[in-house]
Amino acid sequence: TSQVRAIAEVATAVTKGDLTRSIQVDARGEMAELKDNINTMIGNLRLTTEVNTEQDWLKTNLARFTNMLQGQRDLTTVGRLLLAELAPLINAHMGVIYQTETTDSPQLRLLSAYAGDGANPHPQLVQFGEGLIGQCAMDKRQRLVSDIPTDTAPINSALLRIVPKNLVVLPVLFENQVKAVIELSSISSFTASQMTFLEQLTDSIGIVLNSIEATMQTEGLLKQSQQLAGELQTQQKELQQTNEQLEQK
Repeated sequence: TSQVRAIAEVATAVTKGDLTRSIQVDARGEMAELKDNINTMIGNLRLTTEVNTEQDWLKTNLARFTNMLQGQRDLTTVGRLLLAELAPLINAHMGVIYQTETTDSPQLRLLSAYAGDGANPHPQLVQFGEGLIGQCAMDKRQRLVSDIPTDTAPINSALLRIVPKNLVVLPVLFENQVKAVIELSSISSFTASQMTFLEQLTDSIGIVLNSIEATMQTEGLLKQSQQLAGELQTQQKELQQTNEQLEQK
């Protein structure tokens, strides 16, 4: 009966959502087989629950960031919002985002920074292939760095100066074109769920940045068209005045 009571107690706890329990009572024969099967069932259920929880976390936060960035029309605002919300979510403590500038030689311009170190300001421009950020833009592949040296720029607060332990650099792509590069550092390791989230999030960010750039280009063309129309109208008025003067003469 003690074996049955132990099995019943754990089974009751599982039905109430407690998946941390397991049957520890000594048993033999069929009772031992029943005990092992129930413990296996609890382990499988715990694993499935963890996977479902991670998937819910991914979907919920991806949807939140997508809704937050939709409708934005300013790249600086997007960079600031992105780092301000992303860093606490994945337990990052410093971060930067660089936007690609299309010139004769592609380069990256600092768009926004999170918890920067005043003693070591971030460079405003980074060439493709320069440093981890530039290399990430050139290769279009993420970089994860662990065991960072102690002479790295520290994470500062009013009370602490801590050297980060892990750093990740992520390219933001749209149709295989680099739109931006994000760099994040943390005093703890990034989990597999956090890395998966970052990879999926960069796809959404690429779409948003491309949409904003396209909107800005359209607005720029519209302003040029309006300016040309105004100049043409002015020229028409001047031509009309000249014709009237000629008729008078």
